[in-house]
Amino acid sequence: MASKHRLSTSKIVHPDKDPVLNEENPFDAMMSRFDRAAELLDLEPGIYKILRNAEKQITVSCPIVMDNGEVEVFTGHRVLYNTSRGPGKGGIRFDMHVTLEEVTALAAWMTWKSAVVNIPFGGAKGGVVCDPLKMSVGELERLTRRYTVGIIQTLGPDSDVPAPDVNTNERVMAWVMDTYSMHVGHTTTAVVTGKPVEMGGSLGRREATGRGCTIVTTDALDHLGMHVSKSTIAVQGFGNVGSTAAMLLEEAGAKIVGISDRDAAFHNAKGINIKQAIEYVKKNKSLKGFKGGDEIQGSELLTLDVDVLLPAALESVITTKNAHDIRAKVVCEGANGPTTAAADSILDEKGVFVIPDILANAGGVTVSYFEWVQDRGGYFWDEKTVNDRLTEIMRRSFADVLALSKSHKGNMRTAAYMLSISRVASVHRLRGIYS
Repeated sequence: MASKHRLSTSKIVHPDKDPVLNEENPFDAMMSRFDRAAELLDLEPGIYKILRNAEKQITVSCPIVMDNGEVEVFTGHRVLYNTSRGPGKGGIRFDMHVTLEEVTALAAWMTWKSAVVNIPFGGAKGGVVCDPLKMSVGELERLTRRYTVGIIQTLGPDSDVPAPDVNTNERVMAWVMDTYSMHVGHTTTAVVTGKPVEMGGSLGRREATGRGCTIVTTDALDHLGMHVSKSTIAVQGFGNVGSTAAMLLEEAGAKIVGISDRDAAFHNAKGINIKQAIEYVKKNKSLKGFKGGDEIQGSELLTLDVDVLLPAALESVITTKNAHDIRAKVVCEGANGPTTAAADSILDEKGVFVIPDILANAGGVTVSYFEWVQDRGGYFWDEKTVNDRLTEIMRRSFADVLALSKSHKGNMRTAAYMLSISRVASVHRLRGIYS
């Protein structure tokens, strides 16, 4: 795997030494970790340059007629970071904070995530700058369809396969699929994943990311000589990923002592009833007012004295400002980029076992792959088959990363990046450079 051409260490960015690095910039964080893994792999300069750059970045204007008759123009992005191993795979998010830099970082993460679980996808991501909470269903549909047309040349089952992300869902994917199908002249279910089961979605897809977090958390605890049934867990973020992981971990016997969302955080040393919390959120749209524990500050949840901390909400929540205060023995990154690169060394020094995002939350892209396979084959699996195959892939991937971590005497994050980058680099060597 190693090349005789050594990568110059002058190219490597060390977040704890480089004063220019923006700790909370997701692209900087991703690249600093990439550089560290590339250095350890002795990646040759040519492959290094290829993997450090996105293949394609698209920005489109999306004018739509609002319900009041006025025209508004929204900005959308779609990035294909690397498609050497297969079609680009990555979600579409609707959010006011979407930027091309963020989307590029997320597309790179998707590249490494697909490779670390060894499925034949590349990495992509998309987003539209908007506030979906202030838009009607009709406005959201018109925006989705206009954005889809704007990026339609990249879309396709063999080229770029979107999925839901922040503030998008099954219905949005149905609109994307329908718009694409209308333009190509036939129904093409495999152009998106995360769509309704009635139109080619996969059973188990909605719970897949949270289920994947549960699987690798259980394996991590086993590796550390602990057991999930005797563990205490705090979950930051009570959306689809966090609530599913909390429910499954509770079913496995764990005590969930802390939960939070954007509006409130709660602690109960005796354990929070997760089914009650899920029902409460379904009825009230948030945890605000929940009576199942003592209300605390959201920042306090991150530093609770627990066995496992599962950040499943936002990027950059564990930083140099609070990493010293983390008391969990295991951090399972359910969200993308919850730990800044500069905080990695602090957690290492404290002996925290971190299950990195590109492994921990790869259950979603794994079952997206299953959905794509089912759509293309026209044959659909029962939920037990989906879950069993997800468990097999997640456990094998955890074992692969753990073995590499042990052999290099490094942490799990660096090992995960090394494994995924080596797989992508290997394909580039085999394919060569077209010119």
